[in-house]
Amino acid sequence: MALVTLGINHRTAPVELRERVAFTPERMAEAFAELRATSGATEAAILSTCNRTELYLAGDDDCAPMVLRWMAGFHGMDAAELEEALYVHRDGDAVRHMMRVAAGLDSMVLGEPQILGQLKDAYSLAREHGASGSFLSRLFEHTFSVAKRVRTQTAIGENPVSVAYAAVSMAHHIFADMSRNKALLIGAGKTIELVARHLADAGVKDFLVANRTLERAQALAESRGGKGIVLSEIPEHLADVDIIISSTASPLPILGKGAVERALKKRKHRPYFMVDIAVPRDIEPEVASLDDVYLYTVDDLRQVIEENIRSREGAAREAENLVASGVQDFLNQLRALDAVSTLKQFRQRAELLRDAETEKALRALRNGTDPETVLRSMARGLTNKLLHEPSVQVRKATTEGRTEVTEWLRELHQLDALDADTTTTPEKL
Repeated sequence: MALVTLGINHRTAPVELRERVAFTPERMAEAFAELRATSGATEAAILSTCNRTELYLAGDDDCAPMVLRWMAGFHGMDAAELEEALYVHRDGDAVRHMMRVAAGLDSMVLGEPQILGQLKDAYSLAREHGASGSFLSRLFEHTFSVAKRVRTQTAIGENPVSVAYAAVSMAHHIFADMSRNKALLIGAGKTIELVARHLADAGVKDFLVANRTLERAQALAESRGGKGIVLSEIPEHLADVDIIISSTASPLPILGKGAVERALKKRKHRPYFMVDIAVPRDIEPEVASLDDVYLYTVDDLRQVIEENIRSREGAAREAENLVASGVQDFLNQLRALDAVSTLKQFRQRAELLRDAETEKALRALRNGTDPETVLRSMARGLTNKLLHEPSVQVRKATTEGRTEVTEWLRELHQLDALDADTTTTPEKL
C-alpha cells in the first residue's frame, strides 16, 4: 500500500487561494465519502488550518492526479490553478513531511505547538468518519510519538512565537499602552484562547468575545473578566472596541465593510487594529481600504514571526535529526510487517502442499501400499513441489541477468556454510 500526501501551504499559496480550498467542518462528511469513492485511496485524513490544507492518503500510488481533480471540483476550482500551488509527497517523503508538520518544523512559526493539536484533531475526525484504517493509524500514532520527543528533547518549543503572539506583537505598533484598549475576539477556539492570553499579558483588561454559541463565548470571556456575545450582536459593540482579532471556521465573512464604516463614524475615526487569522477569511478584504483601519491577514504576520526564528535554528537542527530517526524507525516497522505477511503466505502455501501429500500418502496406506514406499514417495513429492517454483524463478532471474537472486537463495538457505561443513580437507583424509 502506497502513502501519498498532497496539499498547499503558506509557502506555496497566498491566503486568497488557501481559503478557497479550506474544508469546513460542515462538509467534512461529504468530503470523506467522495474522496474515498473517487480517488483510489482506501484510507484518508484531511488537515485544514489557516496555513495549510493537506490530504494524507493510503492506497494506489498513482492516486494523486485523481485527488487533484476531485479536490478542485469539490471547491469549484480549475484543476490547473490548484496544481500550480500543490505539492505531492510519496512513501518515505510523505512520512517525513507529516512528522515535520507535527513537530512544527514546516510551520510559518517554527516550533509552534498548535499544529500538533490540529493534526490530532484531523486524525480523530478521520477515525470518526471511518476513513482511517490500520495503515494511517499506525503512521499517525508514530508521528505523535516523534513530535513528543521533539518537544521534550529539544528547545524548539521554548517561548513559542505563535501566530497569536505575532498578532498581539503587531498591535503594539498601533497602541503604545494597550491597557486602555478594548479587544473584540471573534471565535472561541484554541487560537483565540491563546490570543486572549497574550493580550492579557500585554495589558488589555477589557474583553469582548463573540462566538456562534453564546456558552463558549461566555466561558472564554469570563476567564478574562470580559463579556460573551453571539456573532449577530457584533455590530452593536463594534464602535466600542479598538482591537479585533478573528479566527473562526465560518465559510463566509463575519465582519463586512459597511459595518466597519458605520462604526468608524461613531468612534470619530479612532483607529482600528484588526487581524484576520481565519482561512477562509472572517473580515472582508475591502475593510483594509478604509482610513484608520489597520487590517492584517495571517500572511502579514510573517515578518514578525521570521524575526524570532533565528533563536530556534539550533533546536530545529536537533528536531530534524529526531524526525529523520523517526522516519527510519517507521519505515523499518513497515518492512518488518511486510516480511511477516510474506512469511505467513509462504508458510500457508507450504502447509497446503504438505496436507496434499499427506492425504495422498494416507490413501496409499489404506490401499495396502508398502509403508516405506509411501514414506519415500511422500518425501520426494513434497520436496519436488516445495522446490519447483523457486527453482523455475531462480533460473528465469539468472537468465535475465538478475544474479543477485542466486545470492539471496544461498543466503536464505545458508548454502555457503553448508558447503564449508561438507568440504573434506586434506588434513581430514
